[in-house]
Amino acid sequence: MSTYALQSVFHPASVAVVGASPRARSLGRLVLQQLRAGGFAGPIGLVNPRYASIDGIEASPSLAALPFVPELVVIAVPPTDVAGAAEAAARAGAKAAIVLTRDMGTGVGSHNAALAEVARARGLRIVGPNCLGVIAPHAKLFASFAAHAPIPGDLALISQSGAVAAGMIEWSRPRGIGFSAVASLGDALDVDFADLLDYFATDRHTRAILLYVERVRDARKFLSAARAAARAKPVVVVKPGRHARRDTAAITHAAALAAPDAVYDAAFRRAGLLRVYALDELFAAAETLSHLGSLAGNRLAVMTNGIGVGMLALDRLVDLGGTRASLSEATVGTLDGAFPRGWSRRNAVDMLGDADGSRYTAALDALLEDRENDAVLVMQVPTVLSNPDEVADAVVRTVQARPRTSTRKPVLAVWHGDQPDARKKLGDAGIPVYDSEADAVRGFMYLARHHEAQRALMETPPSLPDDFIVDLPAARAVVEAALASGRRLLDPVATARLLGAYGIPLAEVSRAADADEAVTAADLLFARGEAVAVKIDAADIAHKSDVDGVRLNLTTPQAVRQAAEDILQRARTLQPDAQIDGVTVHAMVVRPKARELIAGIADDPTFGPVIVFGRGGTAVDVIDDKALMLPPLDLRLAHELIGRTRASRILKAYRDVPAADERAVALLLVKLAQMAADIPELLELDINPLLADRDGVIAVDARIALAPVKRLHKGRGHPRFAIFPYPVEWERTITLSNGNTAFVRPVRPEDEAMFRRFFEQVSTEDLRLRFFSAVRHFSHEFIARLTQLDYARSIALAAIDPATGEMLGAVRLLADANYDTGEYGIMVRSDLKGAGLGWRLMGIMIEYARWQGLHVVEGQVLRENTTMLTMCRQLGFSVTTDPDDATVAIVRLPVENHDA
Repeated sequence: MSTYALQSVFHPASVAVVGASPRARSLGRLVLQQLRAGGFAGPIGLVNPRYASIDGIEASPSLAALPFVPELVVIAVPPTDVAGAAEAAARAGAKAAIVLTRDMGTGVGSHNAALAEVARARGLRIVGPNCLGVIAPHAKLFASFAAHAPIPGDLALISQSGAVAAGMIEWSRPRGIGFSAVASLGDALDVDFADLLDYFATDRHTRAILLYVERVRDARKFLSAARAAARAKPVVVVKPGRHARRDTAAITHAAALAAPDAVYDAAFRRAGLLRVYALDELFAAAETLSHLGSLAGNRLAVMTNGIGVGMLALDRLVDLGGTRASLSEATVGTLDGAFPRGWSRRNAVDMLGDADGSRYTAALDALLEDRENDAVLVMQVPTVLSNPDEVADAVVRTVQARPRTSTRKPVLAVWHGDQPDARKKLGDAGIPVYDSEADAVRGFMYLARHHEAQRALMETPPSLPDDFIVDLPAARAVVEAALASGRRLLDPVATARLLGAYGIPLAEVSRAADADEAVTAADLLFARGEAVAVKIDAADIAHKSDVDGVRLNLTTPQAVRQAAEDILQRARTLQPDAQIDGVTVHAMVVRPKARELIAGIADDPTFGPVIVFGRGGTAVDVIDDKALMLPPLDLRLAHELIGRTRASRILKAYRDVPAADERAVALLLVKLAQMAADIPELLELDINPLLADRDGVIAVDARIALAPVKRLHKGRGHPRFAIFPYPVEWERTITLSNGNTAFVRPVRPEDEAMFRRFFEQVSTEDLRLRFFSAVRHFSHEFIARLTQLDYARSIALAAIDPATGEMLGAVRLLADANYDTGEYGIMVRSDLKGAGLGWRLMGIMIEYARWQGLHVVEGQVLRENTTMLTMCRQLGFSVTTDPDDATVAIVRLPVENHDA
């Protein structure tokens, strides 16, 4: 239901409390007192049939008996009475309810199940149960049993834990940190993280969003809302349980590497959220981000009147992954003329212990002009030769004197000692002040990491190579045959066939039931001059090394026979209950300068398939050099995944070892992600080791586990992907009225260049009619928003000339947060008008809206755009004048009433 009726939760016109009693510790009575003390301006009602009044407020026997219609109802009654109270609230006309009651149970027949049924049937939004309540300081709504109300501010806090929310309120009050809202989710029967992320993403009182997340239930809904919110404003998240282990045993090394918290970390990163690891960091990150916005990179310049603290700051910067900024020659020359001899002439800029306001002004001016840094940290250490207040005044004047047309480079400050006046001057000027150099550098790195996340959301990936071809029928045949036979693990030959269908090279392998068959298989390889490896073939043995089940570099039939006999005997001795099918014989892969990597697919019970990459080999668990990413992947994301591991360093050239083909590694990761998309039955996949050198990659060993599909997500799209994958089912070929054909497909992130060429072929007048203003320059950021789509809530379909690959036109549809209405936009190349392309694209867009379950499609059209208005009328749209702008028409189409 998303943001439906959430305005009634945070800005209700009236509130009623059900369940207050005269008892001193009555939860309802406490909330009633809080509502009154908070200064809520609307009517406050009390429902209790046993008492005439409580604390001077007249009680009504029922919600229906109140003299007003309560928009929001707070329910604090025993579990057995909650569903009835919610039913009464809905009948009385309430839009939402906050349920404070705990111990509601779970599953069929529970009190929570009864409450959920009422909410669904009546359309009543539920916050809770088992929650702290809701606080909206700007609306003076204190519908909570937290000890104190927070001060009004611009941070929205969404917490799964009521105790954490209450603690954060107490922590924030003496520090002057204010909130636009505090919401405790509790059991999250209805309103969840995604709903509130969608709501606060557009809330004018909210500048940044803070999340305390213990677990996510609907991963696809959460990630879709989180990605949308993170594009609008900073979203900072903290999550406990960083060292929790998997609930189920892993079959493969790749799955063992995908610990639950590592998967959550990958999900947060993919959504553009900034993760921190403690509650104080949550506030520090939000304050830094919301005051300073973003920045261009991670190069920090430090200026100080004490070189020691400046060097400590730079040390901490490098520890956290930042970069020490250099000083340009121009900056050094400027400061040589402004400072006495003896200043540091490098970063950190040491202005000496007697630095006054004029030196701070000179240094800050020069560093803000210097293109070699991305931000400046100003530090002041008290000495008898310096005046902290004078220096603060100089810093504020310098920052405020910067021309508005210049780049607003972030400035951070550390004022050591008890300097309340100086700190206040800096804070009032929008310059965050920290207690120590470590805190300041950490704040800067929040900026840098947030910038990296935002940039990653907007980067255009390279196109996949033309030879990226998948033999999906062959892959499906392998999987279906294995499932039909009841196998959970693919045998080595079937594994090779499946990988081969995706163009993933695997060392040649054959199966042998005993030593004689092993020798026969090895003879074929010996004839080609190759050495062989013999390995145990047993589905019940997770790791071959556990039974010493691998022999390498065998060059004679006798050696192969002995190896096979030894392996089989040892496996039967160590694991007598295991089903042992024999051995496998492999061609030895001799690539002396190759790097050993691991690549695979793990399965997470919340987020579904996860791509795993890192350093491989038998010591993979000990090395623990890995990174995770949620599919789908493109080449840019694959390179990012590689870059987050230490293994990425050894892929570079060193000494006499040439660089490995990193693009081949990235392409393999993309292929694995595509395999996970095509085969939802794929549970785990492990390629270890994966050898990579300058000639490409080859899998030496692989293990694949299958399972019947267990759907994780409702609705359309892949049943297990947390991120809605590319909707291939919407590819089609259409015929235009001029007899030409066009290929219509969903837009992909790599289409930026195609869009740019398209806009060059659209007239200025057509661009004005589409964008309501004359536009000729299209920035990367603008086009990225058109091409980098969250398919869970938006679609863009491009019509492409099959002969040239050029775009002929496109239509897009963006669903609102409630998945009720979709807003469309369409544009056709100016030289193709009259060919019927616009009509056909509109028809496909309407069909897609119906497929997604939307009820209404609407759009805004300039009144002078008579061609578009005529087409809309012919398609069945109603046309009305925009009440806010008479030059604009609103066109609307009820999708369910439209004939395809």
